[in-house]
Amino acid sequence: MRALVSVSDKRGLVPFVQSLKSLGWEIIATGGTMKLLRDSGIEVINISDVTGFPEICDGRVKTLHPKVHGGLLARRDMPSHLQALKDNNIEFIDMVCVNLYPFRQTIAKPNVGFAEAIENIDIGGPSMLRSAAKNCASVTVVCDPDDYDMIIDEIKANGNTTEDTRLKLSAKAYTHTAEYDMYIATYMRRQAGLSEKLFLEYDILQPLRYGENPHQKANFYRQNGANPNYSLAYARQLHGKELSYNNIQDANAALNIVRDFHGTPFCVGLKHMNPCGAAIGKDGVEAWTKAYNADTVSIFGGIVATNQEITLEVAEMMKPIFLEIIMAPHFTKEAFDHLSTKKNIRLIEVTMDDVPETPEMQYKSVAGGILAQDEDLAMAKLDDSMTVTEKHATADQMADLQFGLKIVKHVKSNAIVVVRNGVTLGVGAGQMNRVGSAEIALKQAAAAGHTSDLVLASDAFFPFDDCVTLAHKYGVTAIVQPGGSVRDNDSIVKCNDLGIAMLFSGKRHFKH
Repeated sequence: MRALVSVSDKRGLVPFVQSLKSLGWEIIATGGTMKLLRDSGIEVINISDVTGFPEICDGRVKTLHPKVHGGLLARRDMPSHLQALKDNNIEFIDMVCVNLYPFRQTIAKPNVGFAEAIENIDIGGPSMLRSAAKNCASVTVVCDPDDYDMIIDEIKANGNTTEDTRLKLSAKAYTHTAEYDMYIATYMRRQAGLSEKLFLEYDILQPLRYGENPHQKANFYRQNGANPNYSLAYARQLHGKELSYNNIQDANAALNIVRDFHGTPFCVGLKHMNPCGAAIGKDGVEAWTKAYNADTVSIFGGIVATNQEITLEVAEMMKPIFLEIIMAPHFTKEAFDHLSTKKNIRLIEVTMDDVPETPEMQYKSVAGGILAQDEDLAMAKLDDSMTVTEKHATADQMADLQFGLKIVKHVKSNAIVVVRNGVTLGVGAGQMNRVGSAEIALKQAAAAGHTSDLVLASDAFFPFDDCVTLAHKYGVTAIVQPGGSVRDNDSIVKCNDLGIAMLFSGKRHFKH
């Protein structure tokens, strides 16, 4: 039995090859792999001695040869194949152990040049994997060091790998080469300015009990190489039962909000993809207290996310409330011990070290297709030059307008948020008309006794002046909206009549 070994990832290779040798296998090796094995005292055959041809073009050509691929592809049950090997003095190769040049790792390096990327495109490796995988009836193909022990155990038990194992390893090899080609194709298309194809790669993170409803099957997948900051896919669950499909959706929505307050103590409660209470504070205690008091009813059974460490003091305030999930960058030991006495609450630590400078792509499936767009990372920095009314916002109002703009960006359209002193007092989400959302948010604020010095943020323009009229009735003194309606002037005139300051941010934030 003969194995051809040529790997970039040399983890566990020496003991694997030593085990093969002890089981009577001959080892063929190339380049750096051959040097490593010989330096480790393992006798191997140089690939050039098999092909009768030297490595050329700086190692670009060494295994692309009939004596390699003939030995891999020949069917053992075909007399004509066996005769062809005999006529051409070709021996069988019964195993290929190959993993590929680190193309993905190379292009992930900062400022990598095109020439360096190209040199890390493997040609011979994928060819050998594909040949061996195609002939999995007879040939074992190995591309993952994690499979070494299993393969050795099978050979010891059976004299060779089993047919079922070879089939699974074949599928794994084709997956490996497909992913590799995907990275290359994506990189080359990006260099060429092409966008006619979209390749996505996600690995299963966990199967879910069910989807949005109990009769729907679901899995949670993680994108390889994604930014781990503010990502539930890369978070660490410390306690509680496994997350559901709806938990994951809600938790992701909460983290997206927290991300917009990077560097400022902030806390948000979220329910059904919409914030129900959000606040900034001088520390985690104040941010949580304000966010909770903003809507003590809706937070029941909700999710809480904060960019502050959960201390024992905060944990003691949270524990009496029924919460599904608490997410934070860290829980102190005392806080964890206190909260973890509740069996089902999920406690999750999320990396919040940085925010992306450039948007990543967001994907949404539709029947027969997929939509792709940049993340909505844009956020207007409000200043007095954006004022379109006679009255101008005060410094405190301007801060609240900025806060409201960050929150309303994450509320389902049509979206209205009412704010005072860095706290959401009313949230109107997902109504079929904007004045309906405004009415919900304003009535919520009024019901809690807030009827003066309020500011209002809208995710999109006012098509009529009815939102301004309603806002004034409930004590709103400043408004921010993107502008852009053909009837903008109606809203400006109404604000002037009622003494309300209004700013146009110039950026819409629809969220469907």
